[in-house]
Amino acid sequence: MKFEVDWVDAFTDRAFGGNGCAVVHDAAALDDLTCMAFVRETSLVECTFTGPSDVADIRVRYFLASREIPFAGHPTVATVAALRHRGLIADGPLTLDTGAGIVSVEVSGTSVRMTQVAPTFGVRPDPVLVAAVGGLRVDDIIHPPRVTSTGLPFTIAVLRDKATLDRASFDMDAFRAYLDALGVHGTDVMEPFWCTLDGATEAGDTFARLLMAPPSPAEDPFTGSATGAMAAYLWSEGLIDTPTFVAEQGHGLGRPGQARVEVLGPRDAITGVVVEGQAHVLMSGTLHL
Repeated sequence: MKFEVDWVDAFTDRAFGGNGCAVVHDAAALDDLTCMAFVRETSLVECTFTGPSDVADIRVRYFLASREIPFAGHPTVATVAALRHRGLIADGPLTLDTGAGIVSVEVSGTSVRMTQVAPTFGVRPDPVLVAAVGGLRVDDIIHPPRVTSTGLPFTIAVLRDKATLDRASFDMDAFRAYLDALGVHGTDVMEPFWCTLDGATEAGDTFARLLMAPPSPAEDPFTGSATGAMAAYLWSEGLIDTPTFVAEQGHGLGRPGQARVEVLGPRDAITGVVVEGQAHVLMSGTLHL
């Protein structure tokens, strides 16, 4: 079997920035084990596999090295950019059939504007347990963390400053204790998404990191799904004054990424989150199985 593949850097306008994703076209029918093996082969955080859909313009399946997930942000941007690069879609609106439901996107050249679903807000984990996952003190967190999802759940934790964010390091034992306390085993709640209310550069309004457990890479350069969840959390909790802002991530990895974000609706009735970013198609080829 042969499949066409594009390797795309998302949330950046240049090569080797943002977050990479390999998009395997017309491969949504592949079995889970093959999809996960491909992700491991690339050493990327996530890869996507596209196919036909009866309810949207295209079906997209999202895989980590360990499992399939319902939705992910930077792979969505990468997938749409790959389709546009190949001339399979034109500028304008597009709907994606994902495990999190129908995701609407707007394409304009190398820019992809995706509307993530209305957020769901879950439990507020013990801040002591959350802080321990990042090797931090509880007073490093300035607001009660909360599980938040706009398609994929994360525990959003706001840290006091960039220096605190920089020294966060993943503690696997603390992560297991955190999951045990929540009664989950890594499938329902992802790792904490650490953020600050200052950008990495003067252009940014927030800066964030996602540290991850094996077999994923140690850190995600840019996380679009978590950015959407973070935006919903910050707006609903009154931590930002405006629903529109610029989110930054990946600078400490030498892969700076940026997204323009807009939370839709009032603080107590959010209807969705728009996350917009650019993408660069780095290389294309054929997958032989």
